[in-house]
Amino acid sequence: MMNIFVSNINYSTREESLQDLFSEFGEVSSAKIITDRETGRSRGFGFVEMGDEDGKNAIEALNGKELDGKELNVSEAKPREDKPRRSFDNNRGGGYGGGNRGGGYGGGNRGGSNW
Repeated sequence: MMNIFVSNINYSTREESLQDLFSEFGEVSSAKIITDRETGRSRGFGFVEMGDEDGKNAIEALNGKELDGKELNVSEAKPREDKPRRSFDNNRGGGYGGGNRGGGYGGGNRGGSNW
């Protein structure tokens, strides 16, 4: 099974349209457009799951293809474990980064004085 990342999706595009587009290349296990938790609106990207060979053909054919007036970016998705952690840290932004930086400098200064 291949997980395909699709970005630059028109905010009005529905999951059914995405599924129909990819089903031209084989059986689609799932097609999901990611939505904002608070507003429920599309975030402009999603994932399509289909067989490996069909997925490769779909990526080649659909990368750069227009759907609902926007040119899609289509590629094989990176492993799921990487993405949520990064975006979670980015969402926490200042607090996490600031705390981490403070600890880093503090540790570095202590380390420096011990030498």
